[in-house]
Amino acid sequence: MNPRYVIIGAGAIGGTVGHAMVAAGENVVLVDTDAAHVEAIRSGGLRIRAVDGTDDTVRIPAYTPEDYPADAPPADFAVVATKSQHTRTATEWAASRLAPDGRVVSLQNGINEPVIAEIVGAGRVISAFVNIFSDYLEPGVVSFGGTGALSVGMPTLSAPDAYALEVARAFRAYGPVTASANVGGYRFAKRGFGGILGLTSVVDAPMAQVVDAHRDLAAAVARESTEVAVRAGVVLESFDGYEPYAFRADATDAVREAALDRLVTYLTGQPKDRSGGFRDIAVRRRPTEKSLIDDGYAALAAEHGVDTRMSTAVGRMLGELSAGTREFTPANLDELRAILNA
Repeated sequence: MNPRYVIIGAGAIGGTVGHAMVAAGENVVLVDTDAAHVEAIRSGGLRIRAVDGTDDTVRIPAYTPEDYPADAPPADFAVVATKSQHTRTATEWAASRLAPDGRVVSLQNGINEPVIAEIVGAGRVISAFVNIFSDYLEPGVVSFGGTGALSVGMPTLSAPDAYALEVARAFRAYGPVTASANVGGYRFAKRGFGGILGLTSVVDAPMAQVVDAHRDLAAAVARESTEVAVRAGVVLESFDGYEPYAFRADATDAVREAALDRLVTYLTGQPKDRSGGFRDIAVRRRPTEKSLIDDGYAALAAEHGVDTRMSTAVGRMLGELSAGTREFTPANLDELRAILNA
């Protein structure tokens, strides 16, 4: 059996994973709303550009939602790899194109499974945690910015079923993929990691450099989400160069500094030296990703008495940078330090 995967969203995440799957012999079709991107893939293949500028090209069938063949075989797996705000539209399109026992995989940032479940049913949803450092460059071209963690499992704390295990197998064409009973633990941990990347995105400078020079701010952002998890009993998972528990409030300075050393080393080793959020705002001139639903984090933090002023301030700054009412400047970091010390 060679399951049919339809990947909806052929940008940084979907393009990177889809490219690797096709190169490994998987049966993959891409769907994207960007007609120019689709046409470029059709005419010249999907190119993954390495840091040295060389391209690795594979041929992949690609369609817009409008020109997808009406007689196409049903998908065994529809992989939603869009921005969170486009989840509903993507899933509604996929629902009628699934095989009777087909599944929808959320290969996205954020928590979008409840919305997918509303459309196809809770029993047909598979979760994936993704920390891929890639960027959409131009029609037909995605830059590979360094291998990151990818984990597949169920939306709830339960052992991966046969379908999730199949998805993990296919995704391993990309790189190190785990099948986990705690995908939510990875995602919750990424709040701290994502908060640190958000911190690096308020200035135009390499991520590793910002973290290393502003360790107090990076640790403060990570501490907030870690402390919420510790007090709420959420089990966190470490990934790539990030160890969330090293930032809990009662961790020693030595533990925290060693964790920051590892994170700086990891970020230094990534070919991509700016975050995806920075590229969205500064290069592509579009808003950063928006949460699709309220995942209850703010209420959980309030319930357990955790002050989240730093991550809130970083989020506000990123919104203002997106809106063009704030500039990328070191003064942003000074403002955050004033908030931390208030």
